Amino acid sequence: MVAHGAVEDTSGTSADRRAPLSHPENHTHFRSFRSESDFKTIVETTSMLEESGFYWGPMTVEEAHHKLKKEPVGTFLIRDSQQKDVFFTLSYRAALGPVSVRIHFQSSRFSLMGSKESFDTLFQLLEHYSSSAKRSLLRPYRKQRVRSLQELCRTRIIESAGAQAIDELPVNPVVRDFLRSFPYRL
Repeated sequence: MVAHGAVEDTSGTSADRRAPLSHPENHTHFRSFRSESDFKTIVETTSMLEESGFYWGPMTVEEAHHKLKKEPVGTFLIRDSQQKDVFFTLSYRAALGPVSVRIHFQSSRFSLMGSKESFDTLFQLLEHYSSSAKRSLLRPYRKQRVRSLQELCRTRIIESAGAQAIDELPVNPVVRDFLRSFPYRL
């Protein structure tokens, strides 16, 4: 979990930044941030990942592969990377067995190691690989196997209307805020 991090300002000095996450006493192995914007992006991404249910936090490659071993092809999860210069890793069940791929965050964009495609958010990356012709990712492997009715409804509304239409939906402000809290089809 991204609990502490240093943000480098443009003058090259390092300022201490504390992310408003649940366990501030946890120290991480993550590198320093290059900008305030990158820091905010990773904090927001981590917060949304925790909301998603398919983020497993600190987990070894062996643990991830063990969890995915008997799952259907295309099942995936996100975990913390064990490599210092990488925040997250995508682990998924491929046809020949579980695979893990580092998720690079560079120039404020997310990409999979070895891919030339990059995305503004980690969730756009996941949606791309779950809706592309190859469809390597089919369904998230969540910690909680049964999703709440609220989460199922949110996913269906986003699938039907699209994230761009949230502000136009005839729903009350509380529901609108809930839809905005995780505006992805995953």
